[in-house]
Amino acid sequence: MNKGTVKFFNVSKGFGFIKDADSDNEYFVHVSGLKDQIKENDQVTFELAEGKKGINAVNVKLA
Repeated sequence: MNKGTVKFFNVSKGFGFIKDADSDNEYFVHVSGLKDQIKENDQVTFELAEGKKGINAVNVKLA
């Protein structure tokens, strides 16, 4: 399980980005990959999965 911070999330469009705490990589997150509602600057845990356009954060939960 990875840990990170929500850098950006647009509720109306249903997507955003999470910055990984360990690697500083940023991962795309879609509303379909959320377990909890998130907003910018939330601390979250997540898993990574291959998406249509690269690696996505999935199973995103508030930490």
